[in-house]
Amino acid sequence: MPPSLTSFTDDALIALDNLADRANGLVNPTIRLGVTGLSRAGKTVFISSLVHNLLNGGRLPLFEPVRSGRVSAIRLEPQPDDAIPRFQYEDHIQALVRDRIWPDSTRAISELRITLDYQSASGWNRMFSRGRLSIDIVDYPGEWLLDLPLLAQDFQTFSERTVALAKTGIRAELSEEWLALASSLDMDAPADEMTARRLSEAFAAYLKACKADERSLSTLPPGRFLMPGDLEGSPALTFSPLPAIPAATAAKGSLRAMMERRYEAYKNVVVKPFFREHFARLDRQIVLIDALQAINRGPEAVQDLERALTDVLACFRPGHNSFFSSLIGRRIDKVLVAATKADHLHHESHDRLEKLTGRLVDRAIERIGMAGAGIEVMAIASVRATREATVKENGHLLPVIVGTPMAGETINGEKFDGAKKTAIFPGDLPEDPEALFQQIDQPGGELPEINVVRFRPPALEVENGGVKLSVPHIRLDRAMQFLFGDRLA
Repeated sequence: MPPSLTSFTDDALIALDNLADRANGLVNPTIRLGVTGLSRAGKTVFISSLVHNLLNGGRLPLFEPVRSGRVSAIRLEPQPDDAIPRFQYEDHIQALVRDRIWPDSTRAISELRITLDYQSASGWNRMFSRGRLSIDIVDYPGEWLLDLPLLAQDFQTFSERTVALAKTGIRAELSEEWLALASSLDMDAPADEMTARRLSEAFAAYLKACKADERSLSTLPPGRFLMPGDLEGSPALTFSPLPAIPAATAAKGSLRAMMERRYEAYKNVVVKPFFREHFARLDRQIVLIDALQAINRGPEAVQDLERALTDVLACFRPGHNSFFSSLIGRRIDKVLVAATKADHLHHESHDRLEKLTGRLVDRAIERIGMAGAGIEVMAIASVRATREATVKENGHLLPVIVGTPMAGETINGEKFDGAKKTAIFPGDLPEDPEALFQQIDQPGGELPEINVVRFRPPALEVENGGVKLSVPHIRLDRAMQFLFGDRLA
């Protein structure tokens, strides 16, 4: 994280937190894994499936410690942070496995600890280590991560960037009411609470319209406007960026001064505590994205996803953590960007989805001028909701996916009830991602049609003892190997 985002006091507090974590880690080796995602990418499902597969002997051939038999025991343990809500794994996995519904999305931060006992692959390490690793999974909304760049922006910069973006593409229509209201007000008039409330509500309505399924835009700070929680109605959430702010200092007691003061309060009350208490203590990070939904919504949604990825990756400084560097300035040494819902494509397009996501990440990295070391890209399905098949059409075999659409889904005019299965041709991604980006970058470009259907979680078979098998997945084991396999070597 660039030094301008934190003050000397913040850095000192972060150093103290890291010292405490390091001291605890000497007794109980621990890795803190951050899990976040953009626009319904499936954070809750990812964590639930990861834990369920570890606890229930899931098929994990690419996760070497389990494949080789070096892991002897896996268990959930009480989390170390008593002030953070526990990730309700049991409720979420029950929704997936028993009820076959997708669990509710992340609305706030939560945490879960899973501990693995293992035998090191190194005889030397076996002499000096008891072979135990705790993984503290920290689940937080992607909107909170997208707030971190605000720490380096004053109110004028924030306003200029937000208003300029609001005047582009589909956002211009969605922001029309908010910008019209903001432009009609005298910002140097005395501050009025009801005017501030009207303005912030119009701004929040614009952000919510951008996030709606039919648009699926990703760049939406400030994140708490979309999920206010216990801050709803507070002054820290009752502000708005302003168009055409003059460079002169705002008059004391004016509406403009109020907006500026409350923006700074938002950073101090909301963003800084999240950065210091949670984000700055992470060791590894996975960022889940729904690239298929963005492609399905068109070039503007893909461009917005790329913009969000640029902001996200600018928050990380992937690199090696030495013992001494981690004492004062912990560094996230591995970042995984995972495109979810690979099960919505035939396996022939899985590698294409991965290449496309890799190109998105490369373009984001190029924008901010950072190195790509420590950043990995994958296409995964945390829970595989479909199977593959072929159908014959006009004398040709057509690859399809088969699943149970959620109740209310409509395909080719047929409305499904949540019980009937169907086969669909999901569409193809181009072999060369550059072909897709050429369409994205040119005015009026058209993207390949991907048949995005919301499927129910799969019905799981039952073993003789009545124990349900672990949930099926695509490349979840590969993600585990990248994120923490090295710590079990």
